[in-house]
Amino acid sequence: MSLVAILSALWRKKKLDEATRALSKADLRKILHHWPLHCRNEQRLPGLVRARDPWNIWLMLGGRGAGKTRTGAEWVRGIALGEPDFAEPALGRIALVGETFADARNVMVEGPAGILAVHTRRERPSWSPSLRKLEWPNGSVAHVFSAEDPDSLRGPQFEAAWADELAKWRYVEETWDMLQFGMRLGTHPRQMVTTTPRPIPLIKRFLADPSVVVTRAKTADNAANLAPAFLETVVGRYGGTRLGRQELDGEIIEDRPDALWNRGLIEQSRVSVAPTLARIVIAVDPPATSSRRADACGIVAVGLDHSGTAYVLADETASRLKPPEWAAKAVGLYHRLQADALVVETNQGGEMVTSVIREVDASVPVKAVRATRGKYLRAEPVSVLYAQGRVHHVGAMPDLEDELCDFGPAGLTSNRSPDRMDALVWGLTELMLSAKSEPRVRAL
Repeated sequence: MSLVAILSALWRKKKLDEATRALSKADLRKILHHWPLHCRNEQRLPGLVRARDPWNIWLMLGGRGAGKTRTGAEWVRGIALGEPDFAEPALGRIALVGETFADARNVMVEGPAGILAVHTRRERPSWSPSLRKLEWPNGSVAHVFSAEDPDSLRGPQFEAAWADELAKWRYVEETWDMLQFGMRLGTHPRQMVTTTPRPIPLIKRFLADPSVVVTRAKTADNAANLAPAFLETVVGRYGGTRLGRQELDGEIIEDRPDALWNRGLIEQSRVSVAPTLARIVIAVDPPATSSRRADACGIVAVGLDHSGTAYVLADETASRLKPPEWAAKAVGLYHRLQADALVVETNQGGEMVTSVIREVDASVPVKAVRATRGKYLRAEPVSVLYAQGRVHHVGAMPDLEDELCDFGPAGLTSNRSPDRMDALVWGLTELMLSAKSEPRVRAL
């Protein structure tokens, strides 16, 4: 039984005081330093989180400052010292592979969350930068390698390896292949990969492999250990954007090759605030039914300035709402933004859709629209407006942007209904692609 399991059992039986009374200060110090007892759940070894043992590769995807390096360093410490829950007996031959040797030295070994930092003074390994080697008092050895030199991994053999920031490696496939040929010592060689993700083929293969254990960590998860100014400025600025979702949330963000929209185009046209707007409409794409399996109700607010440039102001699409509930949500957004009208698709519900809205607030102008063409044909002219630089997103709307960048000739890859996109298309079509009355001036 693991140390964590033993202590947990004693705690439940209210015998923890009795069990620890006989422990020496050295024993207590060792227990308090035991990483699985105070790390976050996503930093805990896979076998301690769920019964999935033995595992071969542990992939930790995380944002900047999410605690990836600390997790990797603690894992190396645990297996090198033969700590409970890590490796018993200790693993004697370990590979440390970084993007460059300088990265491996400055981050993995000497960094503030690196291997040397997580050891107590008595157990700390000796570090020989010229030999690129760490040696522990018990005889365990870790050799440092650079992913810029895959051939340096030819010949050496290991029981374990820590690969850091693999998604940034210059020769990622070649280096990873050479490392695999060296994983031939011991009864069960294991590897840990810590990286901020990118949609590279190797990461995709890891995610598709059921034998790879995957954990994820966001920058915000480690907020207690990060400067408040960093969280306020960086997270505040990039949160929800493509770059922020990759670098802060540890998500893999891809474009679909045949999609009508692409993320680069949306990022280029993103703004923080909208100017004075001439018109604002709330577009609604209601679900056909109100059952639990029904489509979401698309609710998107868009505005138009005096130059003919559009701004996507909000996405308040919601699932599993009954007609009075989604109608109230749309009307609430209408009043909050002081919009001109609700633009509502009535293909599914006909007059019932408009009557539900009027029951919530009869004073709200409602323009009913009906689809006479397929979703792709309706969406294509709107995507052209984006390509022309005539549409801007105000802030980040991750769910809407995911849907736009995943919509191709055959629809979404998930086969779900593109409710957010539909609402967006109806709103921008009303403002920019159909005859409309003279706009009146308003400000947000």
